[in-house]
Amino acid sequence: AGNSSALTDGASACLIMREDKALALGFKPKAYLREFCYVARDPKEQLLLGPSYATHKILERAGLTKDDIDVWEFHEAFAGQILAVLNALQSESFCKNYMGRSEAFGEIPLEKLTTGRVSVPGHPFGATGVRLTTMAANRLIHEDGQFALLSACAAGGHAVGQILERYPS
Repeated sequence: AGNSSALTDGASACLIMREDKALALGFKPKAYLREFCYVARDPKEQLLLGPSYATHKILERAGLTKDDIDVWEFHEAFAGQILAVLNALQSESFCKNYMGRSEAFGEIPLEKLTTGRVSVPGHPFGATGVRLTTMAANRLIHEDGQFALLSACAAGGHAVGQILERYPS
């Protein structure tokens, strides 16, 4: 696709540990990983729409609403994919018929959606998840937010969702 991100090699490391252990080792945490989920959809019909399902599921599991989220970070495979996810979340028909909701999820405020899309930094295989998490954690710190929602589509109709909470200063 003409608007797809460049495929690049990547590598990443992310330390995930209990707060007391991090502090004992002299690390300053950026965020808590509050909740995560995985979803899978029919790859023939809904290959790249997994983030719409993961968004709804992760908010339910975390006991949060979309209004609680300060930073939204969706992995963008290509421009059309993120637009399809945003449209699916706003579609009453899609949310009722495919997600089992009584109404549309609604609009995500674009000013809360990370603007450094993957089309710009590329799609570093082996580093995408840590890149998304780091970008969201840094935005929570710099924008004085509390919660971030991250979601990414993956091969075969899969998707991941997670909630980060900014570590108190």
